[in-house]
Order: sequence, then structure tokens, then C-alpha cells
Amino acid sequence: MAGRAEAGRKNDPERTKEDILAVATEEFATHGLAGGRVDAIAERTRTSKRMIYYYFGGKEGLYLSVLERAYRKIRTLEEDLKLASLAPEAALRTLIFSTFDHDEANPDFVRLVSIENIHHAAHMLRSEAIRDLNVSVIETIAGILERGHAEGVFRRRADPIDVHMLISAFCFFRVSNRYTFGTIFRRDLSEPETMARHKGLIADAVIDFLKAGPDAVS
Repeated sequence: MAGRAEAGRKNDPERTKEDILAVATEEFATHGLAGGRVDAIAERTRTSKRMIYYYFGGKEGLYLSVLERAYRKIRTLEEDLKLASLAPEAALRTLIFSTFDHDEANPDFVRLVSIENIHHAAHMLRSEAIRDLNVSVIETIAGILERGHAEGVFRRRADPIDVHMLISAFCFFRVSNRYTFGTIFRRDLSEPETMARHKGLIADAVIDFLKAGPDAVS
């Protein structure tokens, strides 16, 4: 049985790499870069440390590939929304809801980004892929804002990176600080009614910010 499984992996290297990345995501999100063990990843994927190093060039290469995969997942999800076909307000609200749902469903992503911030983005700086991947969401928001302003839906001319940061900050914080915030204020942030209220709150806050208030000076 094990021999057949190993043979299957050799015949499908892309599947093998995807299996390794999925397990490595859990390992690094749980234990960080320093605490994550390649031996543990190899054992769980029934591969070998040598095979992992062959595919990813070492532990840091594997960690960087995990980060790239995590960002690729959320950017692909955004592309699938087909936001250009929606009216500006609906498009932005849909994007916000998608970001909220993604972060809630992928706490490993939030932990990985938090870990990389501890390292001052030292590994991310080596990745052209991550920079290129994240251009798309800014272009998407810029397009929505421009359409909204042209149609008179949004009065304020806002920086798309600022808008992205505003959305990300709220959605990310809810997951990254869930336990500390919940402990301090005795509030379960995973409770369905609270989640629904917060989802509407961040969408309304961003939309109202863009609708109300004068145009910023260019």
C-alpha cells in the first residue's frame, strides 16, 4: 500500500508539492518558522526531507512557498468574484464580504502573516510573486473607486491602498486578536450574530466613508 502511494506521488509531482504545502501551512502557522519541523512535514505527507528540499530548496524556501500559496489563494478568490460586472457599491461590498469570510475561514493565513511581521517581512521581501500577486487587489479597488466616483456614487477620492488597509485591518484583527479581545471583553467573536453584525459594520463603514465627505485634494 505504502509503495503504491509513493509511486503515485512520483508520478504526480504537482500533487506531491501541493500536499507538502498544505501540511507545511499548518506546521508553520502553529509553530512558526523557527519551530516548524521539516521532519514532521515529511512524516505527515509520507515523503522525505530530501524530497522536500529538492522541491523547495530548504526550510526557508518551503516557508516562502507557503506564504506565496496563501496570498495566491485569496487573490484568486477575489478574481473569481467578477467584480467588474457589478455596480460600484455592490462590487465593493462583495469584496469586503469575501475578505471577511476568507479571514474567518483561514486562520492559518492570519497566523502566517502575523509570524512574517515578527520577522519584519524578511522572507516576503525575497518574493517577487507576492508583490505581483497583491497588485491585483489594489487595481481592483482602484477600478471600483473610479467607477463609483464617475457615477456619483462615491464623493470622496480615496487612495485604494488606504481602502484595502481599512478593510484588511478590521477583518484581520477579528481573527488575529480573537482570543485576547474575547477574553478582555467577554465576547465570543465567532458567535454567528456577532459575525453577521461585524460583517455589515465594516462594509457600511467603508461605503459611508466613500459616500459622505468632500473629495480629497489630489
